[in-house]
Amino acid sequence: MRIGGSRIELVLGDITQQDTDAIVNAANLSLLGGGGVDGAIHRAGGPQILAECRRIGGCAAGDARITTGGLLKARHVIHAVGPIYRDGRSGEPELLASAYQRSLELASRFKLRSVAFPAISTGAYGYPAREAAEIALRTIAAYLREHPEIELVRVVLFSPRAYEIHADALRELQEAA
Repeated sequence: MRIGGSRIELVLGDITQQDTDAIVNAANLSLLGGGGVDGAIHRAGGPQILAECRRIGGCAAGDARITTGGLLKARHVIHAVGPIYRDGRSGEPELLASAYQRSLELASRFKLRSVAFPAISTGAYGYPAREAAEIALRTIAAYLREHPEIELVRVVLFSPRAYEIHADALRELQEAA
């Protein structure tokens, strides 16, 4: 999807292999690593990332922090903490949108032109994939309309099913535009 001079693209793949200026980590509150995307990024990026995360000292749900990319192709990792899904009526949609928004604000502040996101909160945090995809893509598109300095936002999906869900949500977003 094109938005002015920017674009949103979906890919099936491994976020740790992305060559964007930054990749986004679906982090936990401590920022000290965990399972899924978080663990994979910490393992692939090496000890520099963990050392910076220790200095930062954690992050609230709906917020984000930035560190070096360590050994990754990406120069930076933006650690975004999404919400744990409970019932969809406990502030989860707002917190999820905020995690994407704050990540993009950091990308702008650090003059990054390309960012790769995973599907934040859809793994161990249990956010329903379809709802999460709609929130993520709507938030990204709205930000790019106001911030053309970010040229590319890539959403990297780990499974064919997650890719399909995001592709459907992106088509609907384009049709509504």
